[in-house]
Amino acid sequence: MIETPKLSSSALIVNLSLSVWTGRKLDKSVSQEIDSTKNTKSRAGNYHKNLFAGSQTLEQVSKIAGEVRTWHYLMTQPWGDNGDRLLSVAILPEYKAELESSNERFVDAVNNFLREYSTSVSAAAFQLGDLFNRNDYPDPASIADKFAFKYTFAPVPTSGDFRVDIEEEGLKQLREQYETATRAKMEAAMKDAWERVYAVMQRMSERLTDDEKGKHKIFRDSLVDNALEVCSLLKQFNFTNDRNLHELRLGLENTLRGVDAEGLRSDVATRHTVKAEVDKLIDKFNLI
Repeated sequence: MIETPKLSSSALIVNLSLSVWTGRKLDKSVSQEIDSTKNTKSRAGNYHKNLFAGSQTLEQVSKIAGEVRTWHYLMTQPWGDNGDRLLSVAILPEYKAELESSNERFVDAVNNFLREYSTSVSAAAFQLGDLFNRNDYPDPASIADKFAFKYTFAPVPTSGDFRVDIEEEGLKQLREQYETATRAKMEAAMKDAWERVYAVMQRMSERLTDDEKGKHKIFRDSLVDNALEVCSLLKQFNFTNDRNLHELRLGLENTLRGVDAEGLRSDVATRHTVKAEVDKLIDKFNLI
């Protein structure tokens, strides 16, 4: 059974919302033209224009947003289906510092896009040719509202948080429903942790398998870096104190102690040893 009071003291809920204007527009006339040219019997597809083709300013905003989302999902665990994520209190200072830095980068990129908006629209007229339609571009005054970087932190609630005046039997049912829902969310979070570690271990095993000629496959330094990063995160993600997950993390850390990607490439014995140990862990903890 999940100890929700313990969870509420070791984790909190974070909800991150990023909004970015895509700068794309459905062109119905061109879509119909393509259907007609290709003799389709019904609408077979849609043609979306890139309103800022050739411009890097909006693309940079989207790039930063994508990087932040990827980082956010790496540092947190799933919690419900409304965008809430579970964050370890232990890494809250590090998380907040990075989040605030990312917010500044995002705002700077958006401001850069807004400053060059009129110029970018003029450039788009040249880039898009006959596809250009000035009505596709919102008024500059309303553009800023299409971008947002919002986040909130909240404590993990417990079944004792109900503050309603109802009969004891009704309160008992509410608590039971809450505890059932919490168990389901916690199981999903732990499942995510197991899937993360399996993904990096399976990838490592596959890339460390020599080819038919006994030569190593090509792999990047991230093969080892990603595994070590997952080990670090698992220290914070093991909210239920899962002994197996703890032992798996220690086993992987021990396997990779003193190992780097270059050593795996150059030393056949090290490569084979690491692969064998990784495979043993996969088999021991039934990760396949």
